[in-house]
Amino acid sequence: MAGFSFSFSLVCAVLLGAFLVSTKPMLRKERVLRDPELSSRQAHEDNKSYQYDHEAFLGKDEAKTFDQLTPEESRDRLSKIVDRIDGDADGYITTDELNAWIKRVQKRYVYENVAKVWVDYDLNKDNKISWDEYKQATYGYYLANPQEFEDATDKFSFKKMLPRDERRFKAADLNGDLAADREEFTSFLHPEEFEHMKSIVVLETLEDIDNNGDGHVDEDEYIADMFAHEDGGPEPDWVRTEREQFSDFRDLNKDGKMDQDEIRQWIMPQDYDHAQAEARHLVYESDQDKDQKLTKQEILDNWNMFVGSQATNYGEDLTRNHDEL
Repeated sequence: MAGFSFSFSLVCAVLLGAFLVSTKPMLRKERVLRDPELSSRQAHEDNKSYQYDHEAFLGKDEAKTFDQLTPEESRDRLSKIVDRIDGDADGYITTDELNAWIKRVQKRYVYENVAKVWVDYDLNKDNKISWDEYKQATYGYYLANPQEFEDATDKFSFKKMLPRDERRFKAADLNGDLAADREEFTSFLHPEEFEHMKSIVVLETLEDIDNNGDGHVDEDEYIADMFAHEDGGPEPDWVRTEREQFSDFRDLNKDGKMDQDEIRQWIMPQDYDHAQAEARHLVYESDQDKDQKLTKQEILDNWNMFVGSQATNYGEDLTRNHDEL
């Protein structure tokens, strides 16, 4: 049933919508990536360190892996990565070069992730994954024992996720043969990365949040997706701010709820490029002479920022051999 949990995790973490521990004392679920230039700067002022970056961008397990490297080892490996980022070998790293590197790293992560799970689903080794293969690998126990799930009412139960996965699989299956090649299966597992799958991402997000089933997301549903009243106490200030956000920026037609077009604009804003925002953030924080580009020395002087950044694949590149990069 590992395939189910992997697929389900994508539903809850669209692009974008991972569960992050806020700097505030309550858990807050995010579906939209905040501008790193703003959020990280505030965290640095509060914590006087880059630990926030390490745990927010790496996760605690990956941060522990990075901590095993000495500062000297980190700087040495980062130096080699800088040489690869500097595409024109002019000795400077521009925002565009950082942006291109981050996007390359993101794409590599997606395809490496698919490669890791491919053998679990391609049961007949024909280099395709049919819907029947995926269904059996993911839902085999449920299909063999449906009586155990008859009373399941949770929206993420096997019973309800099976048709949802089938709908997504068919959307990814561009030639309609009910067998996914590598690219189609990649779009199935990572729909947020493919333009033709974004409508599915929006629909699944709506289904996740729409508790009353009216086909829209109202303000209370919007808030409930990121905050739960566990003790019945007053809402924290950030929740009140989010209610204002809903009214001012989410509910574009001011009818008191979000439709699918408004949800798309919320979770996948057209004017937001995550890689570009991260690249700008890194340059802003490390550009000592304010010439809008970075030297290797400027990067190495701020190495702790970079090893906690997507520029090095959440620090993973620092633990790889140079030949693998």
